[in-house]
Amino acid sequence: MAHHHPHQHGGESHGYQQDFGRAFAIGIALNLVYVMLEAAFGLYSDSLALLADAGHNLSDVLGLVLAWGAVWLGQRPPQGRQTYGFRRSSILASLGNAILLLLAVGAITYEAIRRLLEPEQVASSTVIWVAVVGLFVNGFTAYLFSSGSKQDLNIRGAFLHMAADTGVTVGVIFAALLISWTGWLWLDPAISLLIAAVILVGTWSLLRGSTMLAMDAVPRDLDLASIRTQLCDADGIVVEVHDLHVWALSTTETALSAHLVCSDMDKGQSLLRKLPSQLEQVFGIRHATLQLETPATADICPLRSSGTV
Repeated sequence: MAHHHPHQHGGESHGYQQDFGRAFAIGIALNLVYVMLEAAFGLYSDSLALLADAGHNLSDVLGLVLAWGAVWLGQRPPQGRQTYGFRRSSILASLGNAILLLLAVGAITYEAIRRLLEPEQVASSTVIWVAVVGLFVNGFTAYLFSSGSKQDLNIRGAFLHMAADTGVTVGVIFAALLISWTGWLWLDPAISLLIAAVILVGTWSLLRGSTMLAMDAVPRDLDLASIRTQLCDADGIVVEVHDLHVWALSTTETALSAHLVCSDMDKGQSLLRKLPSQLEQVFGIRHATLQLETPATADICPLRSSGTV
């Protein structure tokens, strides 16, 4: 019996991404103005904590720009050699953000250690009121992305990053208050090291996740064994699954391809109409390419050695 190669694709809507264009524009504008304010007063007050946070917020601005650009590119239709379009740009944006953040961590750590060895006077009152402005900027920017944080991993990353920045800014304010009360100048570089540590923790997770997605690994929130079980249990006619691959098309879309060995090819045709919906409902996989095979054709399939159940 001949091979069957139907390609079933679930609907892929990007409507909720388009709704965040205004949020990206407002968030980028607010944070860019705040970065300039924070850097200027950081230099004026000679506060490394403010300068460190300004560098962090600048990386946030670049991150928002990259994320927004990736959303825009991801909505462009396939064309020419880009048969999947530009959806993977969101993964590359995440990877680029991780690299930028690692560079920022290195610079902040170097300067903090230098100031621990050679403490410098800080205008703590200036640090406090500038940081208070940052609380409102970071908090409001996080709010702009909160409604989409459960639907889109890219939007969720922006939300969590800005929410974390709000907490970091609280730390800056706390350090400035302690310096004004105690005169302990070492608190300024110490809080800078804490900021660097917070960035590093988030960056490591971002770097690891985006690298794995860029290398076509199964997304971390999906269990490959459960997906195999779902395919095998389909109507009781799938006796084997091989050449199963699950990978990310973008930070919001997952694709799957597999060969299904069926004991009843007539029922297999109806199975092809149902499985894509099941995969989307259970696992969020919206792009499924499935190939039916009889046991006889599976025996001569050159891809069978790539994995069976």
